[in-house]
Amino acid sequence: MKVFSQWGEDGIIQWLIQRVPIKNQVFVEFGVENYRESNTRFLLIANNWKGLVIDSSEKNIKDIKSSEIYWKYQLQAIASFVHRDNINSLLEGEGIVGDIGLLSIDIDGNDYWVWEAISVISPRIVICEYNSIFGAEKAISIPYNQNFQRTQAHYSNLYYGASLPALCRLAEQKGYVFVGSNSAGNNAFFVRKDLSSGLPSLSAKEGYVMSLYRESRDEEGNLSHISGEKRLQVISDMPVVNVINNSIYLISDIFLKNNQSL
Repeated sequence: MKVFSQWGEDGIIQWLIQRVPIKNQVFVEFGVENYRESNTRFLLIANNWKGLVIDSSEKNIKDIKSSEIYWKYQLQAIASFVHRDNINSLLEGEGIVGDIGLLSIDIDGNDYWVWEAISVISPRIVICEYNSIFGAEKAISIPYNQNFQRTQAHYSNLYYGASLPALCRLAEQKGYVFVGSNSAGNNAFFVRKDLSSGLPSLSAKEGYVMSLYRESRDEEGNLSHISGEKRLQVISDMPVVNVINNSIYLISDIFLKNNQSL
C-alpha cells in the first residue's frame, strides 16, 4: 500500500505494527527530503505516532516546519548531514533514546555504517535501504566516507549503500531478524529478535529482490535506463568493502571476474 511512501512501504509497515507490539510509538527517519514522500508520514497521520525526521537540507527542514503537518502532529525536524560520528548525539539531543517503535534509514550512501554506529536507541522495527545491484551473496558496502554523496561519487547514480547480505549480517549482530524486502527491491525490513515470534526469519538469499527500476544516468546527467547486470559494468572500477574482513576490492574483481572466494 502506497500513501506517502515511494514503493509500498506504508502497507508493509501497517502489516508489521499489527504483529509487533509497540510500547513506545516513536519513529526516527533520516534522508526524508521535504517529507512529502516518506516511510513514516502515514504512521504520523494515520496512527498518531510521534517522531524525528532529519535531512541535510536546511530548505527541506524549513519547508517541513512551515507545513501544517508540523503543528498538527508531534513531529521534530532537524537539518544535519548524518554520519556515524554524529548520529547518536543527534538522537540524544532531541530526547530520542531507548526503546522506540521504528527506525528508517535511507541516506543513499553510508546506510550500513550509520546503522552500525547507532547505539542510543533500540528500535523494534528497522527499515534500511539496500543496493540490489550488489546481489544476494556478497556482504559488501561502499567504503565509509563521512562526506559521501551519491550524485558526486559516480555519474551513474548507481554507486551507493550496501548489499542485502551485509545488512542482514549487521542485523544479526544487533539482534534483529530479516523478515523481507519490498517488491521494488530497495528496502529491507528487520524486527528485533525478542519480538519476532510468528514472523518469517529469512536469509538474504531468500528475501532478496532485484530492483527493476532504471534510474541510471549518463555522464551528462541524463537517464540512461540501464538495467540488470549491465549496471555493475558501469561502476566496475569503484571500490567496495567486504564487511566480514574489511578488505577492499574493486567491483570488477568481485562480480565480473566471478571470484567466489570473496
